[in-house]
Amino acid sequence: MLKYFLLLIAPASLCVHAQIPRQPGAIYDYDAKGEKPTPAPRRDISGTWEPARGFGDAIQATGAKAMPSDGNLQHEPPYTPAGLETFKTHRAGWGMNAVETALINDPMDICDPQGFPRIVLHNFRTSQIVQTPDQVLILYEFNKKWRTIWTDGRPLPKDPEPRWWGYSAGKWIDDFTFVAETVGLDDRTWLDNAGRPHSDAMRVEERYHRADRDHLEMTITIDDPKFYTKPWIALDKLSLRLQPRGFDIMEMECSPSETAAYNKKLGNPGSNGNNK
Repeated sequence: MLKYFLLLIAPASLCVHAQIPRQPGAIYDYDAKGEKPTPAPRRDISGTWEPARGFGDAIQATGAKAMPSDGNLQHEPPYTPAGLETFKTHRAGWGMNAVETALINDPMDICDPQGFPRIVLHNFRTSQIVQTPDQVLILYEFNKKWRTIWTDGRPLPKDPEPRWWGYSAGKWIDDFTFVAETVGLDDRTWLDNAGRPHSDAMRVEERYHRADRDHLEMTITIDDPKFYTKPWIALDKLSLRLQPRGFDIMEMECSPSETAAYNKKLGNPGSNGNNK
């Protein structure tokens, strides 16, 4: 378990350049070079899905994949004054405003819930999608979390009590594209690993396009008029690959004891790596 925890919080350079282990039993696009696409089934996104180019492709250590906090100001979202002030209070260990470990106030470091959409804008791994007549259920590998997207026609609540995972409703806009909206998200969560904030007014659109039988494209758009001057795309058509039947989703939990072990050995600025 600890090795997966370390991959979660390892430096960005490690995530990019190291040989990240593949999920046991997974099939990625590089395993199926030369295959001919098979037509997608109609109105069906069910199955177990893995980032098509390997799960390292979806480890977004420096912030949302389509808007990384990499020092390029064009990659910073369009903050309102209130949004920028709130962002300055978030002391992240990653991105262009990263601080020393001892100063980080990332709520995930104390194993607060990651929340949505950070679960797909930080360390997205395997997900399983289950469709019922009234719901789309999404089960995530990280922390073994799950979400419900209602498809029974109910409206989103107008004044919802905040939740870590919000309130979600979705519908098919064509035979191969499913779109959901989520509101009522607890503003204690961060959007990504760089500490981008959100307010209680945020709406998140997630769009799933079934490109063919084996591929699903996921797009996440943030719309928060209190903290951003216009909607912005945080994840743009991340390609997911359908996994074989019987694929076993690994366990990946946020463990306070493993967090403490990491900080003692590696994360503490005063650590020499030999602490016991």
